[in-house]
Amino acid sequence: MSDAPEALTAEQEKAIQRLASELHRLNNTVIEAVNLGVSVELMRASRYHNDKGAWGDMLVPIIRPSDK
Repeated sequence: MSDAPEALTAEQEKAIQRLASELHRLNNTVIEAVNLGVSVELMRASRYHNDKGAWGDMLVPIIRPSDK
């Protein structure tokens, strides 16, 4: 049994790239909303678990209008 991390599969790599792309789009959208005068906080709403021990956070936006 080895302690070395396992290499990611092509399918996992593709999923990570898709996630990174979507996060980039989300960050740009947050910037746009902030520039229009709202405050944006992303909060974990829940955590998704699969049957193999992996998990991921599910997020919801908390939006607050600017004080000005």
